[in-house]
Amino acid sequence: MISYVTIGVDDIPAAMRFYDAALGALGHKRLYTTETWLGYADEAGHYTPRIWVCNPIDGRPATVGNGSMVGLHAPSPAAVDHFHAVALAHGGRDEGAPGRRSHYQPGYYIGYVRDPAGNKLSAFCNTDLIKPDGTYDPQPVFPTIPR
Repeated sequence: MISYVTIGVDDIPAAMRFYDAALGALGHKRLYTTETWLGYADEAGHYTPRIWVCNPIDGRPATVGNGSMVGLHAPSPAAVDHFHAVALAHGGRDEGAPGRRSHYQPGYYIGYVRDPAGNKLSAFCNTDLIKPDGTYDPQPVFPTIPR
């Protein structure tokens, strides 16, 4: 359903250091770079960049949305831990250490950070969706609702 997400920042070099490392920890890479835009996609470069990081087009300072967050799939709890640690090591702030949350489904393992501009990100894995062979199948976990 979602084609891409745009995240506003004021400092592109700081954002590049953070996003190259944090998104790289989950297998994404930067495919597009200008003085005011960064574009990230999976390592194979499928489709087009799915995460855009940029200076606001209207020229005003970037602001953080209250209640806004970008959630990123991770293939395992270890990948969530790695994302969180790398994000903190590259200018991010802790917004919730990796772990399970009592108010989420039992299989959810999630960690939260804020980028250097204050935008909130999470990396999560639903361990209930890890197959016996160790691969991760991020299929919907919600029951089908009859129409």
